[in-house]
Amino acid sequence: MNRGDLSLQLSAVKIAELHSDLKIQEKDELNWKKLKAEGLDDDGEKEAKLRRSLNVILAKYGLDGKKKTETEDSNYIKDGTATGNDILNDPRLEKLWNKAKTSGKFSEEELENLWREFVHHKEKTNEYNILLDTVSRTEEIHKNVISPDEYEIKEDILHSKHSDLKEKLRSINQGYERLRKLSHEGFVSGTEFIQPRVNDLWDMAKTANFSDAELESFKEELKHFETKLEKHQHYKKQLEISHEKLKHIAESGDKEHLTKSKEKYNMLTDKIKELGYKVKKHLQDLTSRVSKDGLNHNEL
Repeated sequence: MNRGDLSLQLSAVKIAELHSDLKIQEKDELNWKKLKAEGLDDDGEKEAKLRRSLNVILAKYGLDGKKKTETEDSNYIKDGTATGNDILNDPRLEKLWNKAKTSGKFSEEELENLWREFVHHKEKTNEYNILLDTVSRTEEIHKNVISPDEYEIKEDILHSKHSDLKEKLRSINQGYERLRKLSHEGFVSGTEFIQPRVNDLWDMAKTANFSDAELESFKEELKHFETKLEKHQHYKKQLEISHEKLKHIAESGDKEHLTKSKEKYNMLTDKIKELGYKVKKHLQDLTSRVSKDGLNHNEL
């Protein structure tokens, strides 16, 4: 697929985000090659994780050949024309969302934060389904192996994947309960964190083997991470606005303003690529500290 085809399918923000994801994937693959050269991935488990990670990227950006539904939260909230059914693709979530947005309990900002929680939950479910599909195909291959020399898959790899599935399913169930509570009761003042991904990390940290001092230190780091995440989201919104403005000016034929708009658009794109990489890498590092296997960085 060439860059022109990609531009037709992805928004400016998504292309910048894809760049950040691929940069982290490339770095992870380079680290894996070093480990492999040192004989530290004999069972192929780390290689399998990398393949799953790439599958998540392809599915996340609709590059896996399957139909992709756009889940841009800001446009959905502002125009109010979509029903959410095609976006959430889950009757339980649709029911909760419709009840919440008509309840009158939420301000416009709170409703936008709540929608972000719903989209995050859907993305976690999508990743679980990708992993489930990978495990199913791996087990099918394992079952049909004729000779270990032809295709050797060790039982501990499958066990590791099943553990990963259980962890992700537990996180999904907790997330749904959180959405159900938020939809009925609204946001409680004094909530630790606003961003759903940060809340996920905090929930994991509270059940990890941390001392009180370590937990408090991790909480402070999460506050810094949430600020970085909000800054990233701010720039993404600015890029959306810049992209729309650029299209409008291009249609008007104003060359002077077009040049200035292109400069701002390119600056914002570079900023999002840079900040996106830092945010995703930080998420990866934080997660590895609260989970043995760690979540996939492509959740972001």
